[in-house]
Amino acid sequence: MPTVPKRVLLVDDHPTFRQGLHFIVSKSGEFEVCGEADNVSAAILQCRLLKPDMVLVDISMPGLNGIELIKMILAEMPAMPILVVSMHEEALYALRALKAGAKGYVMKTETMSSIASAMRCIADGKIYVSPTFGERLIFKAITAIHEGMGSPMDVLSDRELEVLEKLGKGLNTREIADNLRLSPKTVETHRAHIKEKLKFKDATTMVRFAVDWVTSGQSDAAASARS
Repeated sequence: MPTVPKRVLLVDDHPTFRQGLHFIVSKSGEFEVCGEADNVSAAILQCRLLKPDMVLVDISMPGLNGIELIKMILAEMPAMPILVVSMHEEALYALRALKAGAKGYVMKTETMSSIASAMRCIADGKIYVSPTFGERLIFKAITAIHEGMGSPMDVLSDRELEVLEKLGKGLNTREIADNLRLSPKTVETHRAHIKEKLKFKDATTMVRFAVDWVTSGQSDAAASARS
């Protein structure tokens, strides 16, 4: 008797990439797309109506982001397997996504086979991150637990983390606002909160740290940046 494909909801605000994901999901033969959404509100509604077997989520979306969506979905459907498929580097967001409850994290630059493998992995109840990042991620999590310490970035909200990353990539306030679909005033507020929470003495120091952090993918650069 043929196996019934698992039903997958795609959540991404870029139609072209959703189309690509649709192809990957359909080609696998083990999954089928049951619906699509381009923002958090639509995704929640689709989850309630369609009751998918799995959700594929991007991080950067207008309004609330993918990390918040993960928390919202799991608040209503605690057993839902969620895979983050994102343009953001694993070193910057994977641990935060997993802490929010996602079962896996894969970058959009990965091959089709890698994304399909990640879907199979979380469908089997396992956790997926790339093999090259897995050991670093586990080591970081274990170290934080044993030493009672976390990343300095843990004090930032998910949106503040996104703004910090954009700063590190050289974007100015207007460009960040356009990229995240926020107002420049909101971005300035996030910048002020980042500066205060991470105790940077000025904006230049904050930007220098952001560049170092994005380049290295290591949050422990904070101490040296503030010295």
